[in-house]
Amino acid sequence: MTFRFIWVLILIIVYITIWIVWKIRYEKHNIILPNSSEKIRNIFFSNLDEKRLKLRNRLIAIGLLILAIASSGPQIGTRVRPVERKGIDLVIALDTSTSMDAEDVTPSRLLKAKFELGRLIRTLNGDRVAIIVFAGSSHLYLPLTTDYEAALLFLNEIDTNMIPTQGTDISSAMNIALSAFTEETDKFKVMLIVTDGEDHEGEAVDLAMQASNNGLMINTVGVGSSIGSLIPIKNNKGEVNEYKRDLKGRLITSKLNEKNLEDIAIAGNGTFFLFNNNRDTYKDISKAIESMEKKTISTHEYSEYEDRYQFFALLSLFFLIWGYIMPTRSKLK
Repeated sequence: MTFRFIWVLILIIVYITIWIVWKIRYEKHNIILPNSSEKIRNIFFSNLDEKRLKLRNRLIAIGLLILAIASSGPQIGTRVRPVERKGIDLVIALDTSTSMDAEDVTPSRLLKAKFELGRLIRTLNGDRVAIIVFAGSSHLYLPLTTDYEAALLFLNEIDTNMIPTQGTDISSAMNIALSAFTEETDKFKVMLIVTDGEDHEGEAVDLAMQASNNGLMINTVGVGSSIGSLIPIKNNKGEVNEYKRDLKGRLITSKLNEKNLEDIAIAGNGTFFLFNNNRDTYKDISKAIESMEKKTISTHEYSEYEDRYQFFALLSLFFLIWGYIMPTRSKLK
């Protein structure tokens, strides 16, 4: 036996203490008409049955005592309850090419993307999430999981040095995403591609259409600006030594390719979003995920205590009604 609100039991101790003090005081002192004469008291109590009065007081006291026990939420016995976890499978593909170090978005494209994705992951409820990192090649960085704390730890460790093969191969990330799903169930499968939009392979739109036909919804998130920014080259201490140049020695300006990402989202039956400095885009993504139809990801059973306050409440009501309706007058002779 246990109690849902065990602190309420303190009231029982307080109640018993008050009752004992009152009992001692009542027996030692006549607290009813204390200044009246003996004759007046005899007339006043002539029709009063003291035994019934004491029984009445005891019934009310017992009723209040049981009511305190009922208020504490007694729990007796256990029951097994099935619980279903419902959600979608969300695969986040994050671009880790060196262009994501550009600082046209504060503090940088990659850091902004990681910050927003972290906030998105914290809003998930029951959904499974996986992370893919890609540049010139792609790798499944974190398999599908509902351990959001682990997902946040993995996300925090991502940087642009993870994949030595530079470039931006979005189609490779899509192929990895398709292999991340262990079930062939249509619907409930969502991919979120977070990149600056450069696609050096140029096959992403066609592959997005094929993936959509296989039940995978592809959303894209652009990180950057149309004005663009130089790509910094940092040393081991994170300091910028110089900026990236092309083969002819000219500085490279990386710009957000919104058109390419919008085409991929349309082909993938998804939506295009934008990470910038002016709004919390993760909220829009979270609302879109929340509005989707959910599937049952897992079902498990757990045991819990049964609430039994009803019995004590009814018993308390019985004693209180009995005590209040009981007559205390002596039978007429």
